[in-house]
Amino acid sequence: MKIVGEIKVNNATKKHKTNIMIACIALLLFVVILSGTALSLYAKNMMKKIPALSFDEALAYTLKDNEEALITVGIVQGGQHSFMVYGNNGEVLSSQSHTYEIGSLTKTFTAALIAKDVQEGRLALEDTIDMHLSLPKETVYPTIAELLTHTSSYKPYYFEWPMVGNFLTRKNDFYGITKDMVKKKISSLHDSDTSHAFEYSNFGYAVLGLILEEIHDHTYAFLVDEFIQHELHLQNTRITDRQGDLSNYWDWNVDDAYLPAGGIVSNIDDMLEYAHMLLDDERFSMMFSKPIKKINATSNRYEMLDIHMDFIGMAWIFDEQNDIIWHNGGTGHYNSYLGFDGESKTAVVILSNLSPDTRLPSTVLGVKLMKELRK
Repeated sequence: MKIVGEIKVNNATKKHKTNIMIACIALLLFVVILSGTALSLYAKNMMKKIPALSFDEALAYTLKDNEEALITVGIVQGGQHSFMVYGNNGEVLSSQSHTYEIGSLTKTFTAALIAKDVQEGRLALEDTIDMHLSLPKETVYPTIAELLTHTSSYKPYYFEWPMVGNFLTRKNDFYGITKDMVKKKISSLHDSDTSHAFEYSNFGYAVLGLILEEIHDHTYAFLVDEFIQHELHLQNTRITDRQGDLSNYWDWNVDDAYLPAGGIVSNIDDMLEYAHMLLDDERFSMMFSKPIKKINATSNRYEMLDIHMDFIGMAWIFDEQNDIIWHNGGTGHYNSYLGFDGESKTAVVILSNLSPDTRLPSTVLGVKLMKELRK
């Protein structure tokens, strides 16, 4: 009886402790949910305030108590350009041209290389990719135009094993993904549908890089650097080598497959010159003045912020409501924006060394400034 009694006492004690543990876990979960709800409500409340902020107010909010922040704001207007550099709490810093990762703005240079090949008769926008790459037959492949406009049915990216190591070491997600991996993945994708909605695809631009390499028999890194430096004459814009005056640049191999999607670094001097070309150079106005496809891809969040994705051309997004042609970019520690309006000859460049998730990204700042400049 004693043993049985002891067992009963021990079970009761364990049951009591278990109940306490369950209650604590339940309380913890309640607190987490309550905190999450509070944060969600706070975020929604902040979102409601953002549309009413001026550019200066939005910039001040982004820079408040942020000692690492370094945001460069450039403007092209009336044939002239200027820029200012801002730091912690909106402090105006010396007018130095810092080297920033421009992320997906790289895609606009990739698209320019494709456009050049179209103009020179090496390919056509209607070409399917198997016309330029050796791929299995009896499969429906997307066209060059579909890759350029993110309407190819390709996902943003496809899992490859290097991503595991990149995640664990907090490196660039696409570091070490080879061209052979991308070619193998293309061959495994089967799609009989010929019409697809807009889905932003870094993978699609990796494929465009493969096509450029096949046509020219050179690496993408070589082709884009040659094009940028010798045809565009932008001497500070290049495939990243992790060299620059700032920190936290992404790791890339020179032959990584995803370089065409986001591997370029630049500075404000070059990006303002690039903006001038987009406004005034006939080569670019012919390439980008007209959209290719209607996409109606504006998210609810963008709608609230008066940022629109109505049409897309050769990489560039057309905001029909605000008459802005734009593209942005983001990496782990940088985000950028370039928007322009050919009619008013106005352009805005925002380069930031902050993550796209840090308060207000460059896209929000850039659209606000574009709208204010044209009032």
